[in-house]
Amino acid sequence: QYATTGCSLTLHHTEKPKHEAICEYRPYSCPCPGTSCDWEGSLEAVMSHLMHAHKSITTLQGEDIIFLATDINLPGAVDWVMMQSCFGHHFMLVLKKQEKCEGHQQFFATVLLIGTRKQAENFQYRLELHGSCHRLTWEASPCSIHDGVSVAIRNSNCLVFDTATAHLFADNGNLGINVTISMC
Repeated sequence: QYATTGCSLTLHHTEKPKHEAICEYRPYSCPCPGTSCDWEGSLEAVMSHLMHAHKSITTLQGEDIIFLATDINLPGAVDWVMMQSCFGHHFMLVLKKQEKCEGHQQFFATVLLIGTRKQAENFQYRLELHGSCHRLTWEASPCSIHDGVSVAIRNSNCLVFDTATAHLFADNGNLGINVTISMC
C-alpha cells in the first residue's frame, strides 16, 4: 500500500495488514496529544503542520532545557506539550495527566522524536525532577511519533508519577522538568 512513499517490501496477503500497521512509510498522524486533529502527511511536513496548526506549542533550542508545566492542579485529564530542537532534529516533550484508577490521577512524561523509529534509536533522553531534598530521574530512548504517546504509556516507556509526587516537586502548582537529549 505504501510503495509510492518508499516501502519496497513484497509480502504474502496474510502478512500485509500487520506490516501496514507499523510500516515506516505510512502517513504520519498529527502527534499533538489532547487534540482532535486528524491531519496526516509525510514526515517532512509534520513540523510545518505543528507550527501552523498548533501555534501554542513552544519550541526551545538546545540539548538541555527546562520543560515548565503550569497549573498542574487543573482538574481532569490535561496535556502539556513543548518542542525541543537539537542535533538537527525536533523532539516533542509531553506531560500527560490522566485518571488511571477511580479518583487516582497519574502523570506520564515522555519524549518523542519527530522522526522514524530507526532515527530515534540514535538518541537518549533524561527527565529530571528536582526538589529541595529529592530527585527523580528517568532515562530512555525516545519513541518515534509514528508510535505516539499512547504507545509510550502503554509500554511504560515514560516517567510515571502520582499527584503526591508531582506536588513534592511543584512550585506554586508549576512543575519544572529538566530535559536533556543526547546522542548514543
